[in-house]
This record gives sequence, C-alpha cells and structure tokens, in this order.
Amino acid sequence: MRFSGFGALYDRAKSLGRAKVAVAAAADKEVMEAVKLAEKEGLIIPVLIGDLEKIKQLALEIGLGLDGAELIHEPDSLKAAHRAVDAIVDGQAHFLMKGLINSSDFLRAVLRSERGLRTGRLLSHLAAFEVPEFSRLLFVTDGGMNIAPNLAQKREILENSLLYLQGIGMDLVNVVILAANEMVDSKMPVTIDARALVEMNQNGEFPGAIVEGPLALDGAVSAVALKHKGISSKINGNVDLILAPTIEVGNVLGKSMVYFAGATMAGIVLGAQVPIVLTSRSDTPRSKFMALTMAALNRMIK
Repeated sequence: MRFSGFGALYDRAKSLGRAKVAVAAAADKEVMEAVKLAEKEGLIIPVLIGDLEKIKQLALEIGLGLDGAELIHEPDSLKAAHRAVDAIVDGQAHFLMKGLINSSDFLRAVLRSERGLRTGRLLSHLAAFEVPEFSRLLFVTDGGMNIAPNLAQKREILENSLLYLQGIGMDLVNVVILAANEMVDSKMPVTIDARALVEMNQNGEFPGAIVEGPLALDGAVSAVALKHKGISSKINGNVDLILAPTIEVGNVLGKSMVYFAGATMAGIVLGAQVPIVLTSRSDTPRSKFMALTMAALNRMIK
C-alpha cells in the first residue's frame, strides 16, 4: 500500500492508541506547541523531562494542559537527555523527541555505551513530503544525518528506511537511487554506487523493494521524462523513496519542495532502538506534529 498523504499516516497511528514520547529538555516553546497539538489529537502521552518550572510556565502560556502528562524534573539539559533515554530503556516511553538541547549532546546520550539505544545500525534521517498535486507521500533519505555516505553506508541507510516503510504497511517500496544523470561513469562515483545498490537488489537484497538507478530526478517522478529519454523502468515514475547521494542533495531537494512547491515535510531519525524526533525551529507546527506521527507508527514494526 501507499499513503495518500499525512492524513493517512495519522489515521493509522491514531488507531494504535496513544504513544508515550519522552521529550528531553522539554522547556522549548516550539516543541511544546507540537506536543500540545499531538496530545490534543489523541496521538501521544507526553513525558516531559526538564526544568519543571519553565515547562509549566510554557504550558500555561500556550494552553497545554498537563493533567495527562508525566513530568520529570531535571534542569540540566544533558542529564535530561539521559533521563529520556532511561525512559525508553525502562519501557516507560515509545520514542524520543529532542527539546532545548544541542543535537550532538542529545545524540551522545542516545548512543551511550551502557543502557543506550544502539542497535549496531547507522543512524539516518528519513523525511516524508506531502506535495500539492502529487498523488502520494514521497520519502527521501538521507538529507539530515550522513554527509557523504559511502556504498556500505548507503546500504544501511536504505535498509533503515525499508525496515520502517515496510513495517508501517508499504509491502513493496519503489526506490530510486538519485544522481545527476542515468549514465554510469567513473568520473561520477555516485553512479557507481547506484549501480552497485541495484545489483544488490537483483541478487536478492532489499526484499520487498524495487531499486533502480542511477536516475535523475525527472526520471524518478515522471514516466513522460523516462519515455523521452528512452529509459525502461519498472517503477516508471512511481517512486516512493529517493535515496540521495549526499546530505546536500537530500537537504536541497527537501527544502525545494517545501519552499517552491508548498510541500509539508516531516522527518525522523532511524537506526536506534526507537525513532527520534529532531525538529528544526523553521518547521511548522504541522511538520512537527507529523514527525511525531511518523515516530508513533514505529509500534507497528515487529
């Protein structure tokens, strides 16, 4: 199946009941606004960890009721991150959200050696885009974590995304390995990696996926463009997941959809024991809410 939009993701997540989200250093207005919306919509039970005086002040300011929330006082942001990870390890929450704390410090707590959330897999970012006039959600990886992944890392990034997407109900995922053109050329190493990933898929790796590439963006999303170029494709423009060659390509592609095409974007970090919500201050409340929705869906994955 495919998801027609974020509404379909939300409906599936809400059917699972409320998820508990551990918010590290929660005294952040933008984060609290997202928590308020998700709690109001019946999606989450917030576990708010941080300076309780500031959390309560912000909750009063934005109109967030705290009767259903779990509150843990820890004014030190780094210690709050560790308390959030503790909540996951101890089975007290389903996923994590970063609040007012440096991302590097937060991830160090996530990846700590004792009672951390390591799985042995690479952490990677998966973004979903709801683009006007596009018939389905489009997923892009990795525009947020890995700067210039090598072939082995691209394989792990793809595996992370497929584990998530297939786990939430997409039994066959159409994957395009993005490049500037379709010719495999030693002068463009990303095309060599693309061919290698396609060969892995042909040899039985990445089950439940069709992997094609290298393909330029027009060939990824347009059957007409493929026809003009004389390219035969099983996906034929119906891409579900785009694997970007570098963080710059993934980041620029995503922001282009948001700012030039009016798309709504949400994203989560995969590869740890649970999803991680790392929102940007420039994200809209709806984007943050849908990131929480994506993370809450992880309970479907066996």
